[in-house]
Amino acid sequence: MRGVVRGSTWSGRLGGLVMAACLFGALPALALDGIVEKKIFEMPSYTTTGGGTIKNVRIGWESYGKLNEAKDNAILITHFFSGNSHAAGKYKAEDAAPGYWDSIIGPGKPLDTDRYFILSSDTLVNLSPKDPNVVTTGPASINPDTGKPYGMSFPIVTIQDFVAVQKALVDSLGIKTLQAVMGGSMGSLQAFEWGADHPGMVKRVIAAIGGPEADPFLIGWLNLWGAPIKLDPNWNNGDYYGKAEPKAGLTEALKLVTLHARHWKWADAAFGRKWAEEGKDPRAAMGNQYAIEAWLEKAAAGRAAVSDANHFLYLVKANQTFVTGNGTSLEDGLAKIKAPVLLIPSADDLVFPPDRNMRPLKDRLEKQGNSVEYTESITSTLGHLDGVANIAKAGETIAQFLAK
Repeated sequence: MRGVVRGSTWSGRLGGLVMAACLFGALPALALDGIVEKKIFEMPSYTTTGGGTIKNVRIGWESYGKLNEAKDNAILITHFFSGNSHAAGKYKAEDAAPGYWDSIIGPGKPLDTDRYFILSSDTLVNLSPKDPNVVTTGPASINPDTGKPYGMSFPIVTIQDFVAVQKALVDSLGIKTLQAVMGGSMGSLQAFEWGADHPGMVKRVIAAIGGPEADPFLIGWLNLWGAPIKLDPNWNNGDYYGKAEPKAGLTEALKLVTLHARHWKWADAAFGRKWAEEGKDPRAAMGNQYAIEAWLEKAAAGRAAVSDANHFLYLVKANQTFVTGNGTSLEDGLAKIKAPVLLIPSADDLVFPPDRNMRPLKDRLEKQGNSVEYTESITSTLGHLDGVANIAKAGETIAQFLAK
């Protein structure tokens, strides 16, 4: 698989306190005083793990820091379900927020750009193909064989396919060793897959708010995430390009994701039982809402404006089918991982509960002889989202793990 890279890198230093957009909310973080430029990686074609062919593959990527002469100081960042490659910095000085993990990426930070070359890429079927800063190939892309969007004729893709395209990008840069692969949520799935697929290349695996496979309960939740899209008559079995799009279904799907990724502690503190509008008691009329209902609607509608319904469903499928190593046995997949592993759960995670995922994983990896570190430093009220918004709480552990 050969590809080409287009674009350039960024330069900059640490700036002041700004607002960092994380998943479906905004929280404070220290921003890089630098400008990030989106680059594009292209492949003439790619054959999926299922045997499908995708032509004219394009994914966006960006980087922070400088690749050294030996090309052995790279760290790959893999992003979460609703995220993209914008992990740090800003595209323009006037941007309201930096990338989602800006608090740990930069000079003197845990992912020290004075030492490391940090690389981050969009995935195939990225949720947000309408975002001008996202470059991704998926169902909304034009099929060169028909001149029309793929729609549901796009091949099913897996987490392993995401990793394979990233591997082609990394190869194109001449990088043969990765100091670490690190990701949160769906990004942690990719980190595990990198460790299993390329054990001789990946020196460390850092996984936040994730698990080694999609268990039955998560598979069911993912089904619920996607259900509103399929119930929207405008979805039309995925054939809606150039027609009325399933915006209502997509918005409802994103409301589910938004709430599932948070916690009732956050809801209690942020909203309680407040009404959405003064004088409009929810008990008085069907259309009167509580504040949390109105907030969810607004947050999801804003996200839906840059998202694509079919891309959402393909991401759901990729997450449902995930088992480390892309086989039928989790044991076999985990056995392929040779690198030391750092596990970073969020204490109140409702998507990947630690007792169901990372705590048992720690024991399994240790039993097979892996070096494993586990930190419970991320505690707040945001649930799953804490692993994105409050990753800096694990910053010291991350820095020490990278230094070993």
